[in-house]
Amino acid sequence: MADMLEAAGAAGIAGGAGSTGSTGSAGSADDERMRRWRLVLGGDDDGTGCKLSGVDLEMDKALAALYNKGGYETGGGAVTGRSRGRGGQQAQRSAGLGASSPQVARWLGDIRGYFPQTVVQVMQRDAIDRLNLRQLLLEPEMMESVEPDVHLVGTLLSLNHLMPAETKETARQVVRKLVEDLEKRLGAKLRATVSGALDKSTRTSRPRHSDIDWGRTIQANLKNYLPEYRTVVPERLVGYARKERAVKRDVVLAIDQSGSMYASVVYASVFGAVLASLKSLKTSLVVFDTAVVDLTPQLTDPVDVLFGTQLGGGTDINRAIAYSQSLISRPTESIFILISDLYEGGVRREMLRRVAEMTAAGTQVIVLLALSDEGAPAYDRENATALAALGVPAFACTPDRFGDLMAAAIQRQDLSKFMEK
Repeated sequence: MADMLEAAGAAGIAGGAGSTGSTGSAGSADDERMRRWRLVLGGDDDGTGCKLSGVDLEMDKALAALYNKGGYETGGGAVTGRSRGRGGQQAQRSAGLGASSPQVARWLGDIRGYFPQTVVQVMQRDAIDRLNLRQLLLEPEMMESVEPDVHLVGTLLSLNHLMPAETKETARQVVRKLVEDLEKRLGAKLRATVSGALDKSTRTSRPRHSDIDWGRTIQANLKNYLPEYRTVVPERLVGYARKERAVKRDVVLAIDQSGSMYASVVYASVFGAVLASLKSLKTSLVVFDTAVVDLTPQLTDPVDVLFGTQLGGGTDINRAIAYSQSLISRPTESIFILISDLYEGGVRREMLRRVAEMTAAGTQVIVLLALSDEGAPAYDRENATALAALGVPAFACTPDRFGDLMAAAIQRQDLSKFMEK
């Protein structure tokens, strides 16, 4: 499956790079099609009869360094092992990127110049997996060459305890760049959606003038329309206590930091910081494996939150829920969000009992199997079924829908629409 994705990624590169080829007249659709197939398949003996030069040739070398035999010359040792080339043929991997850190840094810089950002991120991920570059990510010059994405940040966080001091600050800069991008793309929407839901959750029939929702007020009084005056008599005002400073909801995020949950940890940390910035919410964030760490004091900076995690290890969900219960002082005004694949290494019976206690007390409990774009990972179906029997369905949520999910939870709406079909 991974090899198929590699070939598909290469096809996207060839189709979208927009480089100048050397395959005959510029207006020839057939020549352009052959150029693309040549870049996808790799190698001169691919049957296309297409020769590359210029930027196309450099692109091909960058692809070959990762997916095919040969590639960039390196001064380091050869990387060996079996892999499939871009066209799916079995090939002995030799040379490639080798073990030379400067060589890899140059390759990372080259692909950023040749390919779109999304493709660069795929190639970086493949390089880490196929060529075992994790150790090289501990070197500052490598950090300066990479394109940040969720998968790369997950890898960096898993290496956090191995990083030398001179690399850690550079790694923080890489993580911060991604965090700022996520806050820009998703944070504003989350803040606006949740703020709106909090306003609506405190509807009042006696609003101050500045708090009147005129649209809803007119709609509620249409029966009082006076044709002769062409106006509506507002017998009943509808508005929201928008200027109240009181905390309206308590939110507790408990994040499973086992290795398979790295994308969820990244997104949840950013979203936790956004929620913590809303004065109408009291937001707590804890991460757990076999121990529980409360990272609420670090919520002012999601980068600090991320570097406070320790990806990998076992899982004790029951212990995490027990600690989260201790943070909830207003059950009927609280939302508890557990983000986990539900593989419990602790006491399963106690875990389910605690969830039942929370729901019985009025706390809204939400279980997300993943908070990422990849959908639900492998998860414990038996525990998911047991939670569903308690009225707590477990489902995956993509980051772009998290704001809508929070809004629905604040207004205590039915969350079944968020479940995967």
